[in-house]
Amino acid sequence: MASASLVLATGFAGGGAGRTGPGIAAEPSWTWPLSPTPRVLRHFEPPAQRWLPGHRGVDLAATGTVDIRSPAQGRVVFTGWVVDRPVVTVDHGGGLISSFEPVVAGLKRGDLVQAGQPVGTLAPEPQASEPGVPGSHCSSTCLHWGVRRDGDYVNPLDFVLDRRPSILLPLHGP
Repeated sequence: MASASLVLATGFAGGGAGRTGPGIAAEPSWTWPLSPTPRVLRHFEPPAQRWLPGHRGVDLAATGTVDIRSPAQGRVVFTGWVVDRPVVTVDHGGGLISSFEPVVAGLKRGDLVQAGQPVGTLAPEPQASEPGVPGSHCSSTCLHWGVRRDGDYVNPLDFVLDRRPSILLPLHGP
């Protein structure tokens, strides 16, 4: 009896999601905003309704004051404070916008950025033990990365991980 050898085929060249197939549009090829590839501390948890609580992005582990890099080319459309933390937002075109917090901007509104170009540095988050200052939403230093498509939050990991189903194909002909 001959044994059948199989190879895992994804058709993935690396660097971006590239989800394709019937009814699945290909995503642009993006890079991680941190280097090396960070550990995900908290995943995307979309709310049941737009106005309900949820986690509209991912929290990525980071150490110290590190450069935050644009995951794709675009234009800086916001640098400033939102509630109690500094935020940088980049418009990548095609209805895609990414935001990073807490990040001290290294660029100003209107600046063009290339994929991998630093947009700012991770800001130190206040500790909950300081009186009157809310603490970090992470148990350790982290970057919150959010992505919106046409105003709706989507999972940022879809742009940097190949999340298509795996297909087993014969390694050799029949």
